[in-house]
Amino acid sequence: IVERAVESVRQLIDERAHTISVQLPPHDAHVEGDSTRLEQVVANLISNAAKYTEPGGRIDVIVERQKDEVALRVRDNGIGIGPDMLPRVFDLFAQADRGLDRAQGGLGVGLTVVKRLVDLHGGRVEAHSDGIGKGAEFVVRLPTVLPGREDAVSSEGAERACARVLLVEDNGDAGESLMMLLELLGHRARMVHHGSAALEAARADPPDVMLVDIGLPGIDGYEVARRVRQDPALRHVVLVALTGYGRDEDRQRALGAGFDHHLVKPVNPETLESLVARLSPTATPPQGLRLH
Repeated sequence: IVERAVESVRQLIDERAHTISVQLPPHDAHVEGDSTRLEQVVANLISNAAKYTEPGGRIDVIVERQKDEVALRVRDNGIGIGPDMLPRVFDLFAQADRGLDRAQGGLGVGLTVVKRLVDLHGGRVEAHSDGIGKGAEFVVRLPTVLPGREDAVSSEGAERACARVLLVEDNGDAGESLMMLLELLGHRARMVHHGSAALEAARADPPDVMLVDIGLPGIDGYEVARRVRQDPALRHVVLVALTGYGRDEDRQRALGAGFDHHLVKPVNPETLESLVARLSPTATPPQGLRLH
């Protein structure tokens, strides 16, 4: 998993002229989970380190066996995380405050997604930094699986609904995080950035659910909802409004336009997961796997 994750972000590492070191234990470290999702967790942490480290930096990826768990460390000598932000790095979703990035002691896109996925695998993730300009380290800890039980499947969370999702979002960072969350939770997600493209995409390949930002340029989210509801081929689609406004009148306006649900940004990952997951009976159970 670690080796595949490194290769998946190799282009970014090379473009920024980073040196990356990978240290693996002498024997396989077995954990239980979905290999694709865990690979994306590792890749996202490495990508995050690469983006927020000045060109020519160093990234260390270390896998260690520690009693009944496996620890994965992704360490960089980049711009670091400020002490005021460190306790909250996993609480912000999609950089809800766009003024916060790691250049000012903030964080990269997708860390909340990483935490949620690690939680789903029965693990935990930690962030460490001595401050601005002093690099950062993220540590993922996952419970081990005894050798010979690699095919074991946990009953908790073993089945997760898979839905076809069309995301309509003109904010690139917010869209990237939502796409990552949806895909890593096993949904088939695609994204467009404005209303007319949303209508074209929905008609070409009708989704189960559409997540639509209200404040789109041109055709806004309300008009997208109205046109979807007027199309007989799309009447089955569940429409979810994404907006920064949560007043009762805002909710009523969204429902009046044809939306089924109304989510206020920043979107709570658990709320979104629960909402989308119940739309389809299709399930993908996790598999026992080796971390390298």
